[in-house]
Amino acid sequence: MPRQKQRRLKPAYDSLSTSRPGFLRRLAAVIYDLFLLCAIFFIATALLLPLNAGEAFTAQQFFYPLYLLAVSFIFYGWFWTHGGQTLGLRAWKIKVLTLDQQPISWTQALLRFFASIVSWSFFGLGFLWILVDKNQRSWHDRLSNTAVFFDS
Repeated sequence: MPRQKQRRLKPAYDSLSTSRPGFLRRLAAVIYDLFLLCAIFFIATALLLPLNAGEAFTAQQFFYPLYLLAVSFIFYGWFWTHGGQTLGLRAWKIKVLTLDQQPISWTQALLRFFASIVSWSFFGLGFLWILVDKNQRSWHDRLSNTAVFFDS
């Protein structure tokens, strides 16, 4: 039987590793994903509009932002838990995995999702943290016990 070659991912948190997904690569993946998420928001809104008599949603309808938040979580959660890559992460050949390079759980995905909202809410400081952290991990990486790895 031929031996299968096992792919080895380079950890972003390992201080001995010289090659890690950096700030710009991760930012590019975020931007790619935002474009895709906007398209998903259009579809999600189109599905919901008939339930609002075809009218635009108002500020008094608190359900709509919660609905879009849930759609966002399902988008990110699904990709993170099923292969560790959104379209943006795949395009830039990086993955979100646990620290021991396993797929993340739905609980970790939920924690990472809300931690990333906090991370970006402080003027992106949690994401910019990648620039000063010796292991290039953001706040949401740290809070969810996940890391970004190269997919080689």
